[in-house]
Amino acid sequence: MTEQSNEGPLVLVVEDYQDAREMYAAYLQFSGYRVAEATNGLEAIEKTIELMPDIILMDLALPKVDGWEATKRLKSDERTKHIPIVALTGHALAGFAEGAREAGCDSFVTKPCLPDALVAEVQRMLAEAGSRERGKPVNGPAGRRRQ
Repeated sequence: MTEQSNEGPLVLVVEDYQDAREMYAAYLQFSGYRVAEATNGLEAIEKTIELMPDIILMDLALPKVDGWEATKRLKSDERTKHIPIVALTGHALAGFAEGAREAGCDSFVTKPCLPDALVAEVQRMLAEAGSRERGKPVNGPAGRRRQ
């Protein structure tokens, strides 16, 4: 699947499990977001540089290059370090959230998660990123960061 329409922020969904990727993508599109998809960490890096998404949903257990390494590479690249990354993982252990933050993830969501909860986290992270860009405190619903 490729980028959809010209409305709403662009979300890159990085997930190797096709059913989960398609479910997240469909719900995000239904919620007004444009969506691009990647199936592994290497593809995530390439698509991020090509598309410059507003936010990335990054599964941590990926083939080729895992989500931990892909996040580290994206956060160390001047072109992409500003893009919020939400870690998606099936591991609910306390250490994983801290490890995800150390790798550069801005937020952490445990799978399986309800699509509503994932969209709410995307909205929260985009609002936070938009407020940082404007130099204002975070409050209110998520707005569109870039048009």
